[in-house]
Amino acid sequence: MLHHTISEIHNCFNKKNASPMLLLKKTLQRLDTLKDLNIFVTECREEALMSAKTSEQFFLQSETARKLEGLPIAVKDNFCVKGTKTSCGSKMLDNFIAPYNATVVEKTVNSGGIIIGKTNMDEFGMGSGTIDSHIGPTKNIWRSGIKYRLEDGFGKEVAACTERPDDGWLISGGSSGGSAVAVAAGAAVLSIGSDTGGSVRIPAAWCGVPSLKPSYGVLSRNGLVPLVNSLDVPGIMGRSIRDLDTYFRVLAGRDDHDSTSVDVMRKEDFEISKIKVGVPKEYVCEGMTKDVIECLSDVCELFERHCTLVSPTSLPNTDLAVPCYSILNPCEVASNMARYDGLEFGLRGFNESSTETLYANSRSIGFNDVVRGRILAGNYFLLRENYEECFLQALKVRRLIMQDFLKAWDSFDILLTPVTLSDAPSYSEYSKKDNRTQTSEQDHCTQPVNLAGLPALTVPIKLSSNSLPLSVQIIGPFGSDLKLLKLGKWLESRVNFPRLIVDE
Repeated sequence: MLHHTISEIHNCFNKKNASPMLLLKKTLQRLDTLKDLNIFVTECREEALMSAKTSEQFFLQSETARKLEGLPIAVKDNFCVKGTKTSCGSKMLDNFIAPYNATVVEKTVNSGGIIIGKTNMDEFGMGSGTIDSHIGPTKNIWRSGIKYRLEDGFGKEVAACTERPDDGWLISGGSSGGSAVAVAAGAAVLSIGSDTGGSVRIPAAWCGVPSLKPSYGVLSRNGLVPLVNSLDVPGIMGRSIRDLDTYFRVLAGRDDHDSTSVDVMRKEDFEISKIKVGVPKEYVCEGMTKDVIECLSDVCELFERHCTLVSPTSLPNTDLAVPCYSILNPCEVASNMARYDGLEFGLRGFNESSTETLYANSRSIGFNDVVRGRILAGNYFLLRENYEECFLQALKVRRLIMQDFLKAWDSFDILLTPVTLSDAPSYSEYSKKDNRTQTSEQDHCTQPVNLAGLPALTVPIKLSSNSLPLSVQIIGPFGSDLKLLKLGKWLESRVNFPRLIVDE
């Protein structure tokens, strides 16, 4: 039951074969089993038990269950959950208790969802591996040493290596690694993450779960602790794309508390044989493994077998996305991190000999090297003598990247790309390079989407030669989120990606 989809779980509830309380108790037992993976910063056990009781009463008293009734849901630690610590994986906010719910959390709770905890993340969302949290890294469930089996859509066991690799545990991806592992390991039916340059899609791909990075503004950012306001979006992960569709419809919509939110929920019907698919050549890049390229080719062939037009195309400014992002990100980070001064909230330094000393001491203790480095870089780019040469030029490059996509929509309905350069790497391999280098390399296929504000869906396709998940990314025009989900359901039903089931 811990690996069932929404419809399967609600079917069990309706037939009285299970209850929200029983599901929650099994989920809490699963959290104990998964302790070594370090998925959660904060577990909300007591609050979850109270919510489960409410869901049970709702099932007894109402003929129509709410969309998320009784479902355990995990929330990334940079979303506010009222009365719960919201630390953003940082020592700076380790004592901050959120006074209100983020809009996406409020909508989740109002639809019957049960918040089981706040998931681990790279500090303030700066990273692609979930290894830079102040409570330590989150480990991938795949080949972790925790026993599991794989089943296809027909309940048949899939042969694959599940033993721990010789070079140690595998990276979960970041910065929403905790949210991805929670779903993959059966600790949550759905999860919320944030995506600034690939922070939902990369961990989803490496953990073998589908994810949606929505069009900018379609899901409210109210209550999401900001990293880069112009790029941040709440993203969602689930056990199937049908589940993502259900959750997206619950969360989407205009929010008066977020001036950047929009309402573009339009239904788009299509015939698969009439879809035009573009494959940008720039997304097959240096360092990409043979497994990833074959996975992309397999999906292209699948579309072609169903009479879909698949053609190569070019987004010529793709290689400028990472340098552009590497300027815009620190600039907004420097602005957003200025609020953490040790006075109003967050960690307060012990040296109070002067105001400046207190600021410096608080930020030196509260932030890790990655955060401090981005603050320094951002302030440098924003200096009067560098502003035009760095910041304004980066904005112009961002416009060029957006124009590449706009031109592509004249010829294609969607774009099909890889998500990552490889399957999930081991920690020993990943840690050979610093945070900035890893982010620049791993985000190659994901950062351009954020710069253009477009929706992107990741779909698990097959296992690599290392028995690890491989996914593809489907990118659509702004506001085509529902179309992507519908297309994703079609693709998911034909690839028969195996379901990971942790042994009880």
